[in-house]
Amino acid sequence: MKQHEKINYIELPAKDIEATRNFFTKVFDWSFVDYGPDYTAFADEGIDGGFFRSDMSVSTAKGSVLVVFYSEKIEFTQKKIEDAGGKIIRPTFSFPGGRRFHFEDPNGNEYAVWSDK
Repeated sequence: MKQHEKINYIELPAKDIEATRNFFTKVFDWSFVDYGPDYTAFADEGIDGGFFRSDMSVSTAKGSVLVVFYSEKIEFTQKKIEDAGGKIIRPTFSFPGGRRFHFEDPNGNEYAVWSDK
């Protein structure tokens, strides 16, 4: 739903659009719509967005925004990520309010998964 002056859409770099689609479909059951060979979009996943072809990647070490997923079963989500070819780059740690870990997708983009369970 579009809301005035609220975050509506995110765009992320992807070295390999096909690998990106495969990874997010396998792990999070996302669906994609392709807009040519260099862009694919997703919708209804907490926020809408897309991946554009780029040799760049996002990481907190480079000062990037961190996209964080929520999971009710953090260990299960971590296994799905690893099984789909994701790489855990920061093992699960506790913080006030929950636990989280960081991972990279096949493009080297950094994300996190957190849980309050």
